[in-house]
Amino acid sequence: MSLPIPPRSLRDLPTTRRAFLRGAGVSLALPWLESLPLRAADTGKRVSQAATSKPPVRFACVYFSNGVEPIHWWAKPGGADAAMQIGPCLQPMAPFREDMIFLRGLFNEQADAHKSPHLGRIPNLLSGAWVSTDQNDIHVGRTMDQIMAQQIGDRTPVPSLILGIEPTELRLEDGLSMLYGSCISWASERKPAMKEIYPARVFDLLIGNGKERRLDRSILDQVRVDAKDLQQRIGASDRRKMDEYLESIRDVEKRIERAKRDGRLEGWQPGLTTPDMARPGDPLPQNVPEHMKLMLDLIVLAFRMDKTRIVTCMLNNDLSQMNFGFLEGVRGSLHLDLTHNGRDPVREAMYLKTNQFHVQQFAYLVGRLKAIDEGGQSLLDNSLLLFCSNLLDGDRHQADQMPMLLAGRGGGSLKTGRILDCLELGNSNRRACSLYLSLMDRMGVALPRFGDSDQRLAGI
Repeated sequence: MSLPIPPRSLRDLPTTRRAFLRGAGVSLALPWLESLPLRAADTGKRVSQAATSKPPVRFACVYFSNGVEPIHWWAKPGGADAAMQIGPCLQPMAPFREDMIFLRGLFNEQADAHKSPHLGRIPNLLSGAWVSTDQNDIHVGRTMDQIMAQQIGDRTPVPSLILGIEPTELRLEDGLSMLYGSCISWASERKPAMKEIYPARVFDLLIGNGKERRLDRSILDQVRVDAKDLQQRIGASDRRKMDEYLESIRDVEKRIERAKRDGRLEGWQPGLTTPDMARPGDPLPQNVPEHMKLMLDLIVLAFRMDKTRIVTCMLNNDLSQMNFGFLEGVRGSLHLDLTHNGRDPVREAMYLKTNQFHVQQFAYLVGRLKAIDEGGQSLLDNSLLLFCSNLLDGDRHQADQMPMLLAGRGGGSLKTGRILDCLELGNSNRRACSLYLSLMDRMGVALPRFGDSDQRLAGI
């Protein structure tokens, strides 16, 4: 019996990065080959090989809860040869005004129409979907970060990072699950992409270690046994649960496989191959600023090492009980109380300090990425960073606008240092999902429609 003749060289392989070696009845997938031309799945057109040597574009969404004081959240043109003027809330971003776009007026229609002033307006932040009001039926929509993770996440060892500072809560609030208030990334309509709040575990996920891999394999062996047993006893009503259970098996399998093939042959190479920060300690940090800084440093590490290109990070949960007593002049109130201040001057002033602190965290991430060179461009130039909240005026639960900043140049495709006033676009095209379509385009994920929009955002 004659065996299939394998390709003589990579030159003989199909001209697509997702190539296979076939022989003796076995088909083996090669690693993602940056040096081979990319063939767009939707058009079949080849992308020039020169483009594959460029650094990839990365995306991160940094979320803060409960909105802002609108009188402090503003930007105005700076006039000829002058940078834009920014309000008190945005002052930590002053050094980076030329690296950002101030977005005014974007909103999610389903969130604005929802009766729940908080939990109906946060889980759909990145999807624009309707939020179920049935406490027995968790239902939102898959978010844009997870759509990107599904389509391009196999290019990196970790498809996406989902990070947070406060734990995921399961209690009820106003008759709805606080799962809604704890998660902005949703892997499916009913399943949040659960966030990681322990810096040490994030580090291990990015860097990996033998103990973790052995544990993965142990889990994989066990769930296979359990799945086989369940299949013999399951009823029709439990098929969806069984599907989710089997999906967990596939997730572990994929994680092991990605860890084994983390490497490249040619083309663009990440500038960092070993971590430049120490592994954080195992315990959960009790100091909030330290905790946030560690998580932001881990985002930078992940981008530099090309461990992932997609990140979401919640600086706090919606209806947050975080105590900001570590800030000078902020005493006696939790974050939720400060945001719902009834225009009390004292608490309003403390609210501004918490807003500035959140902006300061984003500015720290922007500054770190801007300082990293990637062959004549900064890592920030090759990134798209979205900073946002689900409400504008937290005290009034105002959802007809959302505070948003966009930093980075998306690989040179985006002009920054400007204001994009979406209120001037009219209601037909000031949808946040129009922005998401535009951002996904730059990440290599082109969709005809997403959420409540079928058009890109003008000016992006």
